[in-house]
Amino acid sequence: MRRHLLLTAGTFVTAAVILAGCGQSGSSGTAAPPSSAAGAGCAPVAGQTLVVLTDDKNLQNTDNIVPAINKKSSSPQLVAALDKVSAALDTAKLIELNKAVDIDRKSAKTVAQEFATANNLTAGIAKGPGGDLTVGAANFAESKTLGELYNIVLTAAGYTVKVQQIGNRELYEPALEKGEIDVVPEYAATLATLLSGKVEGKDAKDPSSPDLNTTMTNLKALGEKSGLVFGTPSSAQNQNAFAITAGFATKYGVRTLSDLAAKCSGAATVLGGPPECPQRPKCQQGLVEKYNFQAGKFSSLDAGGPLTKTGLKQGTISVGLVFSSDGALAAG
Repeated sequence: MRRHLLLTAGTFVTAAVILAGCGQSGSSGTAAPPSSAAGAGCAPVAGQTLVVLTDDKNLQNTDNIVPAINKKSSSPQLVAALDKVSAALDTAKLIELNKAVDIDRKSAKTVAQEFATANNLTAGIAKGPGGDLTVGAANFAESKTLGELYNIVLTAAGYTVKVQQIGNRELYEPALEKGEIDVVPEYAATLATLLSGKVEGKDAKDPSSPDLNTTMTNLKALGEKSGLVFGTPSSAQNQNAFAITAGFATKYGVRTLSDLAAKCSGAATVLGGPPECPQRPKCQQGLVEKYNFQAGKFSSLDAGGPLTKTGLKQGTISVGLVFSSDGALAAG
């Protein structure tokens, strides 16, 4: 399961409750938004190489990877060590890390060590006060790999570290607040949403934003009320994205979501995604409202999973919802 609810539905508090789980999809069978797809559209083009369309109007929020730290466990040296990982990562590198684990079948520990060596992660790390630290990781490969990277830099900073794969956020986030784990790789917008629901309850306002500085300002304020502090966010993100095949991009001259809306709104265009996508503001509803993209048809598949990626590759859908750090984007 992924670590966050990427589709964002219902009231803000409801979203926060769902976020605490493992990102299960919502109700199926929802109707698509009213379509005015009068154009010809763009029929699917089969192919093995998947390309993510640039979200040029910032439909998605800033789910940048950020170290979340129990305040009592924190020290300047600990934060500085974790920031070395953030500085070394971007989304392209995260895709490659995920490919190495999910597709090439290397262990997360091996992949992390290879990355740390290649990027000289431990150079210049100052020694902290030492002691035992537990790095928590969620129950998917990306989180485990990030946890192993944190292990490497924190060990170099003089700590005795173990990585513990705990499960979903409703298990590890309370453990982080209590100090049962000390550090966890998190996602800025999603964690801000969760904490806001916990701290502010039914009156919570959405603290996440397409602007990273805004998201982080709100996250830090919520962290103060939850006993958490944060390192520097990485430029690497794992969020909703919309993919096409390289052949589709070439045939129709599409590179951005604005291109897709301008050139491919119409009857022949098939959008694929999870059953709840048509009425979710980060999926089809958002494409309609932000970009005025009108698909001719919606195909109910899954959230960034094998059904959607197979649909793209076999040419049964034109565009599909994926996750922006999916290793399949590197594997093609």
